[in-house]
Amino acid sequence: MRLYSAKVTPIADEVVKLLLGSKDIETESPREVTLDVESVLKSYLETERVVADKTRDLLQRTGRGTGEFSRVQQQIAEHHGIKVGDEMLDYLLDQVVEMLMHSHHVDEVFAADVDLRRKMAPIFKKHMAVDDALDVEVRAQLKHVKEGTSTWDIEYARVLEAVKRRRGIR
Repeated sequence: MRLYSAKVTPIADEVVKLLLGSKDIETESPREVTLDVESVLKSYLETERVVADKTRDLLQRTGRGTGEFSRVQQQIAEHHGIKVGDEMLDYLLDQVVEMLMHSHHVDEVFAADVDLRRKMAPIFKKHMAVDDALDVEVRAQLKHVKEGTSTWDIEYARVLEAVKRRRGIR
């Protein structure tokens, strides 16, 4: 799963609409709460970008292969105070709940943290599972190329970018 910048606004809109509709939060200005949720998600994306850049730079400087990217990225992300990979969803849910508890735009929170997380998680998963659908579509277009080859890697990246552009995902 991955968070794309194009999905930030839809996630924030749906989360606030759900929490208001189920009377889990109370606010005089729902638009401001939506902007607060967006701010949390955008901040994460910016930090994640910095972490990815530092990871690529470190791997290049030390001459290590991209096979170590995930492990090194987790270490650098931990240093920056964020979670990546499998822990990302829980981290983002925690950050949004924390923001709801401290936002000046949220008048009252009536639900427990765990209930808020449980209600928000399906929205995040729905929008962040785009990766799986993208992968299926790209693989369908690359049936003629042998997976694991350098040609596969190049073509996969090219077709993935084309599909993302066509869907408006960044």
